Amino acid sequence: MSPPLTREPGAPSVEFAGSGFEPTGSVVGPDAPPPDPFDRALGPAGPGRLTARSDQPFLWTWRDPGPAASTGNRIATSNAFGQSMSFLVQDVMRDPNGTDWVQIRTGEYPNGAKAWVRAADVRLATVDQRIVVDLSKRRLVRYIDGKVHTKLKVAIGDEDTPTVPGRYFVWARVRYSTTGGPYGKLALGLSGFSEVVRFGPSPGRLAIHGTNDPSDRGQAVSLGCVRVYNAEIDRLWSVPMGTPVLIHR
Repeated sequence: MSPPLTREPGAPSVEFAGSGFEPTGSVVGPDAPPPDPFDRALGPAGPGRLTARSDQPFLWTWRDPGPAASTGNRIATSNAFGQSMSFLVQDVMRDPNGTDWVQIRTGEYPNGAKAWVRAADVRLATVDQRIVVDLSKRRLVRYIDGKVHTKLKVAIGDEDTPTVPGRYFVWARVRYSTTGGPYGKLALGLSGFSEVVRFGPSPGRLAIHGTNDPSDRGQAVSLGCVRVYNAEIDRLWSVPMGTPVLIHR
């Protein structure tokens, strides 16, 4: 976690510190904890995970699905960089009237925030990648199609500003023209937030980002973000929006 993240001068500021669907099984990658609904393979997606995306600027959400559902909120479908977000799908259901619903992780505060949207309002896609960050080993592993693609030694939050374990998704992808800034040459903004770091009234958003200091690797020195040495972080640039990110102890 570092000061408010900006893409380039003048860019928005972001403060870093989700027809006939049926659950069909589980997929658990190496290093993953016991499966939960986050890990279920859903309907036509086979063994993959799903993301939900909308071409509209906003999505109406509901607290609970079904014929008597009450509107919960309206959320933006693009992040502060103007990038269309891919929300991670948590669950799906069909109500008694035959309406399909999708539960998404919204990427909003607090961590783990979820909401229901109508399936007709989003386009679903399969995600074949995931990132797992092991805090005890200070290691990041990227999986593609269930196979290890990249292993990296990383820095994590220190004792006073720890990296918060949880299940997140890639909320933003930002590349920088210089490497000496607080986020190095690349940042993958996550859908989670620090529990202690704030920038004004807002909680600091978690990120996986670059660092120009090779001595950071394997250390607990950040303000909560996961730091990857600049010479290695290019191996993460092709990670798609919406990719699941598991951070665990």
